[in-house]
Amino acid sequence: MDSEIFRTEKSLLNPKFEGYKLHIIPQEEGVLQFPLANRPTQAATSGKVPLVFQEVQSRITHNHLVVHSEAGRAVYVDADYNIIIIELGQDRLSPFMQKIYELPKPIQTDAVDTGIHREYPSAAFFSPTSLLVSDGQGTMYALSLDEYMRTGDAVLIGKFNLPSGSPGVVDSPFRIHDVHRPSPKCVVATLSSRYYPTSPVEKPQGKHHIPAEFDVWGVKVNLMAAQTTDDPTPVEILWHRRGEDVPLYTTFDESRGLYLLVGGSEYCRLDAPPLPTYEPSPDEIAPIPRADETLTLFDAPSKPPPYSWTQSSDSITVAIPLSSTAPKDKIKVLFSSTTLTFHVDLDNLSTPQDVSVPRYSAKKLWGEISPSSSFWTFDREAERTYGVLSLHLEKQNEGTRWSHVFASAGTGSIAEEDIEVPETLDPVELWNIREALEKYTAAIQGEDTSGLGLGRGVPSLTENEVDEEVDFSVGRRAFTTWVPDPSLQIQPEFLAHNEYLTPFQLLSIPIPGQAVSDPVSLIIKNTIDGTVFTLDKEPFENLERPNWKHTATYPALAFVLASKRDTRFTHHIPGKAVLAFESGSSNRGGNVYIYYLAGAKDTTAKQSILKINDGRGGALLGVGLFAGGDGKSIIACLTEGELTLIRGV
Repeated sequence: MDSEIFRTEKSLLNPKFEGYKLHIIPQEEGVLQFPLANRPTQAATSGKVPLVFQEVQSRITHNHLVVHSEAGRAVYVDADYNIIIIELGQDRLSPFMQKIYELPKPIQTDAVDTGIHREYPSAAFFSPTSLLVSDGQGTMYALSLDEYMRTGDAVLIGKFNLPSGSPGVVDSPFRIHDVHRPSPKCVVATLSSRYYPTSPVEKPQGKHHIPAEFDVWGVKVNLMAAQTTDDPTPVEILWHRRGEDVPLYTTFDESRGLYLLVGGSEYCRLDAPPLPTYEPSPDEIAPIPRADETLTLFDAPSKPPPYSWTQSSDSITVAIPLSSTAPKDKIKVLFSSTTLTFHVDLDNLSTPQDVSVPRYSAKKLWGEISPSSSFWTFDREAERTYGVLSLHLEKQNEGTRWSHVFASAGTGSIAEEDIEVPETLDPVELWNIREALEKYTAAIQGEDTSGLGLGRGVPSLTENEVDEEVDFSVGRRAFTTWVPDPSLQIQPEFLAHNEYLTPFQLLSIPIPGQAVSDPVSLIIKNTIDGTVFTLDKEPFENLERPNWKHTATYPALAFVLASKRDTRFTHHIPGKAVLAFESGSSNRGGNVYIYYLAGAKDTTAKQSILKINDGRGGALLGVGLFAGGDGKSIIACLTEGELTLIRGV
């Protein structure tokens, strides 16, 4: 997590949280299903060159349903490129669906040999009766809708495309991410497209392929200048950025005049200097193992953490590996109600120089302890290189769950003593830290602990407890990029600094259709929790970096989401709940898991599960939020064969 941008408030964390309890919403009352006469599709690929990973990932999470919450209407594009409108009616539970416009069907051209792929059709409302639609082939359509679309078709206002000759434009198909309307005469849209270089690009040294890049555009659509001919009108490019991934979330902060881009990379100006590259020296290049060849140091294990720890309701146990030759009179341990002091005289000890023993001087603990009831022990295990020194800390507040051993752990500090050490769930596994450190020491000294001639040990302290690959895969790695509106007379100062931003793990973005008055918010992984960060609405005169404020926490959200292996969309309703939607691509259908917000001191929170379809509806393709007439939210889910409405959330 970027500690400079996303700072957690300790008072909003809930160490006493025990878990989620099932809150039953009757399926027959909470879920309504309606068959689709016009079926959407996920087929949009073209060309003989396969999609790159970022494109595949973007298509999986593409939301095919576009909603206007206040108007109670939504649109999608079916398999035959017909635009279908959904009118939910006054009660928001009586959908009426019909075709209102037909987009030109794609024609196979020589592009199939160039590797240029079509995008999914995409759309965005810029008023209750106005719609901007991209056909996924490079043309955008502005449509006017009747206030009540029970009869009649949409009226074409104009067709638009990116101006030819612009940097990176090679008739690139694009998708619409967001729109806003600064005046009745024009619309500003945020678009993205795959960057196709016009000339061959050399592969970077050490790379097997050329990394894919993606353009993000801010374009002005002049509704009054639309041509009456069939030729599209070029849009005006306001700004242009380029990155290594498709944006996950975009919005326009009107109070500051800034565009927010959240994606798997930073989005830099085209005139920005490239990041410096590092070329290893010949001595730093690892040798390639040959047949019948033993390499004493190949892919050495990672250094274990300086300690491991576990907790019960009334105590903390910290295990520190220490040289078996260390005499007890050289070990100094002092306890106070809020701090720990731990020193070891390292003179004349046989500890390898590459392995440092932690040293804490009045180090502030995460919580308070009872010094008189706390003690330490040292299991020397003389036949081993390392023994285990155990600190037994008695909690002053029984039942309080500690997030870390030390208050400064996990705060983003670069100091080695402040690294984040995950809790070991099984107390027996505390001893693994000694085994891990012995194997690490053997590896850096060139010994083979695996028996395979690779010199690789077992670096994971919690190898048998936590699936680190699964835990890390929760959410998406993301960055934030701010782009100023070109009409700003004074540019914010923070944009002039070339800062390196630390990525964070994004768990959830706001659900499409949330109220315009709701502030922008993101839910970010913080250990096993999901922390809600809300964008402060500061005055326009404030030219400092926009402030993200920690406003709430979903305890153990990252942990429970890690068990959902078929999740397609994860969205939150601000101030209410997080919804994890399964794709439902298998015959069994898909569910939506609802995790409600808990108070800062609540030990439990509500969880609900509803079935979106029983498998006959096909895969989930889109979701959106509508405000119900009774003040409660209506969730719309678009599958390949059905429209599902969920109420009572």
